[in-house]
Amino acid sequence: MITTDLLSDLKSIVSEEQLIDRKNTSHPLGNSGQVTVYPKSEDEIANVLKYANDNGKKIAVVAGGTKRGFGGLTESVDILLSLAKYKGIVEHTVGDMTLTVKAGTPFKELQEYLAEHNQKVSLDPAWPEYATVGGIIASNESGPKRLGYGASRDVVIGLRMVYPDGSVNRSGGKVVKNVAGYDMNKLFIGSMGTLGVVSEVTVKLRPLAKYESLVLLSFPEGDVEKIRAFATKLLDSVMEPTSLELLSPSLAERMTGQNQYTLAISFEDVENSVHYQEEFVKNIQPLHTNMVIFQQKEAQAFWDKFYTIGPNGAVLAEGSEIEAAMKIGVINFDVLKVIKECQSLVDSGRLAIEAHGGLGHGLCQVNLKGSAEEIESAINHLRNSVAQLGGYSIVTHLPFSLRQKINVWGEKPSHFFLLEGIKAKIDPNRVLNNKRFVGGI
Repeated sequence: MITTDLLSDLKSIVSEEQLIDRKNTSHPLGNSGQVTVYPKSEDEIANVLKYANDNGKKIAVVAGGTKRGFGGLTESVDILLSLAKYKGIVEHTVGDMTLTVKAGTPFKELQEYLAEHNQKVSLDPAWPEYATVGGIIASNESGPKRLGYGASRDVVIGLRMVYPDGSVNRSGGKVVKNVAGYDMNKLFIGSMGTLGVVSEVTVKLRPLAKYESLVLLSFPEGDVEKIRAFATKLLDSVMEPTSLELLSPSLAERMTGQNQYTLAISFEDVENSVHYQEEFVKNIQPLHTNMVIFQQKEAQAFWDKFYTIGPNGAVLAEGSEIEAAMKIGVINFDVLKVIKECQSLVDSGRLAIEAHGGLGHGLCQVNLKGSAEEIESAINHLRNSVAQLGGYSIVTHLPFSLRQKINVWGEKPSHFFLLEGIKAKIDPNRVLNNKRFVGGI
């Protein structure tokens, strides 16, 4: 009866074909809704939010679904707001190298459009075919090329946000040199959709690189200090790699066929510059290491495969094993300790772990697969190890049942009262993505 009334109310906001009744379905990752709504305009988004806010309904937000297993302590809410049909280019100023795009636009689709203009968004998220611009921004996702590209906060210059009361707020602007007022973009980026629904994103663009290569440097002896010494030389030089990513032996075996610690060093520039940097790496190559260099299409094929190694919330995992993923942040070279600790768990035979981390930015991605008990034990073990290094760790993918047992965000930060105060001000009725963010916000 409740669902029937809800459907009836929503039909006054959107057309019937934009609604799906899901009251008898469930999802192992949770974050579902009794009714899924597919708005096609910002006004429809605003009206759905205002209806929920005025009538005590809860909303979960989704688009491509890749982040469905990221946070959330509610299996199903009243309304699942899907932005899957709210996509497309709003404005593209080629000469100024800026673009405004609707939040539900798949990232790969956007990059293919920009490639026709010899431009790109300088981000490299996982599962780009599924991941949408809004989801990437809301979760502050970045990949191994963060070293050269930066993060979402470095790319976004403007946002349009629909607040829970249905009002629309705009932060930033549509030009790169925008210094008016506070940089409110940073408040919403990474807030997991708990403050508002991203409707449009304005980003600054980069030209496509004239040439690209990938140097794979493997260390058969597994000497972590040798990796550290090499990385120090490279980072202290004038070379400009876009990635300096350390792959665990288990991940390297999947990607290259070699079960060895491997550095994935990416270069993007004009061809002469790329080859010059390759020669520099050859000249400082440590003894008893192996080097392979991929050019252009081979390099791109490597990264295309790399971006699909982790769990994808949009596709249900097959088999009885559970998939999980962690994001770990430490001081740059402590990445070596994190990746080594991950490999020690693999060597102990407990479960499958594939890990990688950036020696230039300190962020690690750890993908785990095993039984529920093994996953829980490994997460707790890695968290303790990271805490000793003074870093942080969050679980970015986990089935709903395990999220009831494991605090995916870890302990509340010292500034939690600020986050709680902002949430209470913007969304006092806790309409949006309730309990999806740190501390149960």
